Amino acid sequence: MESPKTRTNQPEPALEALQMAAKQAALNSYSPYSGFRVGAALLLSNGEIVTATNVENTSYGLTICAERAALVRAVAQYGPEIRVVAAAVVNLNDTASPPCGACRQVLAEFMDPDAVVSFPAGSEGAVTTATLSIAELLPFGFDMKLK
Repeated sequence: MESPKTRTNQPEPALEALQMAAKQAALNSYSPYSGFRVGAALLLSNGEIVTATNVENTSYGLTICAERAALVRAVAQYGPEIRVVAAAVVNLNDTASPPCGACRQVLAEFMDPDAVVSFPAGSEGAVTTATLSIAELLPFGFDMKLK
């Protein structure tokens, strides 16, 4: 059952564009072990959209999720002061895939609490898109108040 805070209605055009960009990125997934193809797209405070995909590794622990790959790319391209206005995660497997805990924490480092994250949610055969603020998605995130 969805949380009452979860929004699953039609996304606004900017979020829809992010979802399309994430889907395109998922096509480049390197996922020979799981076959789980994920893409992420980030709308940055400078108006740019940065995308990335998941890259698996035979050791599994060295696998990097699409969300973190996109954030690393954004910082590498635009510097550590860049902020993420919104994020979209998409997979090509028609299954729920909210960002993992590590991705939630890393995204929260670069997002304002009310910035939204869109991701596939629901159960098998009933997958829909959920949109939550990063604060809703990670209600007790670690914060050292360095900002």
